Amino acid sequence: MKDFENLLAAMALPDPFYGKVLGESRNRPLTAVLGAQGEGRLAGIPLAQDAARALGIEGFWKKQTGEQIQKGEEIARFRGPAESILKLENLVIGLIAKPSGIATAAAKAVHAAEGRLRLVSGGWKKHPYAIREMVRQAVTAGGMGQRITDQPFLYLDKNYVRLFGGIGQTLQAVAAEGAIKVIQVRGEFAPIAEEAREAIRHGAAVVMVDTGSCEDLDKVLQATKAQRLSSEVQIAFAGGIRIEDIPTLVRKGVDIADIGAAILDARWLELSYDVLG
Repeated sequence: MKDFENLLAAMALPDPFYGKVLGESRNRPLTAVLGAQGEGRLAGIPLAQDAARALGIEGFWKKQTGEQIQKGEEIARFRGPAESILKLENLVIGLIAKPSGIATAAAKAVHAAEGRLRLVSGGWKKHPYAIREMVRQAVTAGGMGQRITDQPFLYLDKNYVRLFGGIGQTLQAVAAEGAIKVIQVRGEFAPIAEEAREAIRHGAAVVMVDTGSCEDLDKVLQATKAQRLSSEVQIAFAGGIRIEDIPTLVRKGVDIADIGAAILDARWLELSYDVLG
């Protein structure tokens, strides 16, 4: 997060604009209140706290990352020099609003799952480096995981399967590795149901149906039912999943759902920042 630290340092430097406009009022003590204009799950608070401290502002935080907030509730109250209080507005809203939108969507997804399947949002890794950690923390704040499994694992996606020339060949190539094997099936080398059966035969612990097609998912679930009953193999699903799709995936018997855009592209939580004087 070195880039973020540099940003905070820059924000803390004197700005000629503020000196010219505010004049002698630049150091006048002011109070400001950060509040919620909508309902949701908060995220991004630690970074916002760092921003306030970097500007020499004292923050009184009533809510923390991971907590639920209602419309009209106060998140924090700030006290500091006028220049710093005015600078903080866009910075603190930017550090909380979007992460809280992600956390809110994640919390809704977790509620819809009712604890009956594992929900992850691994797409945080594909965000620009400067905001990747912020997005990851927001997913966590909403109660979702970022990894298919908490155990050490190898994720063998479509490109590995293409490289080795098939599902069985890919799993054979990594058979000596101690981590559990997660492999994507897309029906590129055989019908997708056969690819799933082949994956299980060659030691896959998680079979990921990565096509976003419920028809493909049904074929895999039906074809592997007997194998799954006699093993600990899990079926994962990804591709265009919406939060409202989660109850259906639960009924189908999916073990893991990896949700991308419905979580990571969620609208930000509307916030307000008002100077009280």
